Formats: sequence, C-alpha cells, structure tokens
Amino acid sequence: MGRVRQADIARVAGVSQATVSVVLGGNRTGVRLSERTRVRVLEAAERLGYPADPVPVRTGLFGVYTCAPVFGAEAHNPILAGVEAEAAALGKDLIVFTAPRPTRLRRSHLAEGGLFLGRHVPGELLAAGFPVVSIGRAEPAGRVPHVDVDYAAASAEVLTRLARAGHRRVRYLRDPDDSPAAQDRDRGVRTAAAETGLEVRTDGPGPGAIHRWLDEGVTALLVEETETGAVFDATQQALRAAGVSVPGDLSLAVLGRPPAGTAGPEISGFEVPRRALGRAAVRLLASLVDTGAGEPTPRLLTCPPVAGETIAPVT
Repeated sequence: MGRVRQADIARVAGVSQATVSVVLGGNRTGVRLSERTRVRVLEAAERLGYPADPVPVRTGLFGVYTCAPVFGAEAHNPILAGVEAEAAALGKDLIVFTAPRPTRLRRSHLAEGGLFLGRHVPGELLAAGFPVVSIGRAEPAGRVPHVDVDYAAASAEVLTRLARAGHRRVRYLRDPDDSPAAQDRDRGVRTAAAETGLEVRTDGPGPGAIHRWLDEGVTALLVEETETGAVFDATQQALRAAGVSVPGDLSLAVLGRPPAGTAGPEISGFEVPRRALGRAAVRLLASLVDTGAGEPTPRLLTCPPVAGETIAPVT
C-alpha cells in the first residue's frame, strides 16, 4: 500500500475529508464535532498507519503510559491512587496506554497530555510538542519535565541519624539494578558518609556475612528499598539464620520502607510520598497543558522520616 492520504481515512471512517483534516489538526478552529466522529477518524487513521504526529487536543483526558506492568504492584498502587484523586479534583478523566509502541503512540490524540511511569519517554511525543510529565526521572535526560522524590536528602538523613547514635561502621546493602532512584539514594549515602566520617561499605547478605560483619566491628545495616523488597527479605533471612537480634546485636535502617506485612519492631527509615507524587504529577501536567511551558528543574517531594525502633545507640 502506498502513502496513506486523508482521503483514505475519510473513506474508511465514513466522513468527509474536511472532517478528517479538522480532527487530525486538533480542531483548532473549534468546529462542532461529536466525540464519536472524532474517535472514529482517529481509529481509522491508526488502522491505516497514517503517520500523523501526536498533538494536544482539549478532550478532558489525561493519558497514563505504563511501560511495564504496574497494576497490583505495591509500589505503584499509591501513585496511581494519587493520579486518580488529583485528576478527579481537576475534572479530568484518565485513559491508560499500556505500552508506548509506535502504533499506539498515534492514540495520544485521545489525550491532552501524558503521564509516564517508566524510564524512557519516546522522542516522537517530545518532538511533536505533546505535553508530557514523567513520574520519576526519565530519558532523554533534561528534556522531560518530571516529579520525583528527594531520595538523596532522605537517605543522607538516615545515615546522619546512625552517626548521631554513635555508629561508625555500616554495611550498605543494595540491589544490582542501578535505577535513577537507587543512584539518588547512593548519592545521599555517600554525601552523608563524607560529612559524618562513617565507614560505609557496600555488600550483600550472603551466607556467613552477618557474623563476619560483627567480627569487623559493624554495628548497623543500611538496606535499600526496592520494588520487589528482595534485598530487605534476604537481609531478614540472613539475620534469622545467624541468630542475630535487631536492634540488640545490630541496628537496621531502610532507605524507604520495608515490604508490607513485615513483622517485628517498626523499621527505621523514611516514607516515600507516592500518593502525593501522583497528585503532583497531575498538577504539573495540567499546568503544562494550560501554559505550554515545562519546568526546567524537577519538582522534588520531601520524604517524612520514620523514627522506628531499629536504630539503637552504640554503647
């Protein structure tokens, strides 16, 4: 098949070519047009593979782009709840795009702008001037307005708390995945270690590690929060296998919160304001849609500290 023309779309959609032109152009002149007709034209354009660039249209819809399965994921549920609550407060409806594939990007015509849950925003949307806000940092770096959590400051505060309690040797347990959030946490830990003089070494909770660390004078463990909770669970298993109590034998802190349902004393760390993150992202997107100007710097949310019961003073 040759190049798709607007006349081809008109024939498939059962409308005039003028109607197709109005819809694909974003109806900038305000022509009276039913939503059913508009959607029929866009679906015909997508089916035929018409290479129209996504343009913002006032539909009252915000798109949510999920680059990986998010529904049911513990970390994403409060973010999505915040997105839903703020969208409702602003009188917006939501449409979910399950993957930013080229064939599905054309459906962006259905929304005024998009919220991205993922590490990469397609250049096709950015080049077209489609309003986009990333929840968390995303590539291409420096080009995507985003809302994020100040993991660096929160992580530094936890390490400073350990220093105030008299700890001097800490083992920092991380996930191999070097996500932007993990990088920010690590930056905060390294900054606070340099300022407080703590000896912080990165390691993993392998067999025999707990007793080895105790022999080396380690008095606290610092565990990275991850989406799966795998690092924290492995640490808990290692502590139980070694017969070591928290905080009696070792203090324990999490850079975030432990997995839901964790038994025992409340773990020291910080809250990640995920619901507020979702709401802030919707507000930023609404501003972007209204003004057409993105923020040059990220909007960072503060993490409230959780004192917990697992950081004990060194005597």
